[in-house]
Amino acid sequence: MKFAPTVALPFSLTAMLLVAAGCSSTAGSANQAKYDKMSCSELNVALGDTATEISRTAIGRGKVAKTSVPSWLLGGERVKTVVADRETARIERLQQQQQAIIATRKRQCPSAQ
Repeated sequence: MKFAPTVALPFSLTAMLLVAAGCSSTAGSANQAKYDKMSCSELNVALGDTATEISRTAIGRGKVAKTSVPSWLLGGERVKTVVADRETARIERLQQQQQAIIATRKRQCPSAQ
């Protein structure tokens, strides 16, 4: 019976990595028109939310990168790399979104300059 937890480990690890990969694709792209309609306080909140999401995603990417995948789990390292790459792409999209917010703030909010 001690064999069952060992067998379940690769399946649960693979499932966890696949779920993380699916969740990493939920970031939207920067929509400049959306930000042009926002007030200065709304832009500040959006900027804070974006910064928080970048930090959260970077922490998740670090956890995935540090995950120890057993050598006998075929494809485990590849899945880990794919998940980390998706998280990196998400961070880049969030940074573009953040830059769009900053540019709009500079145009619309005199105190943001």
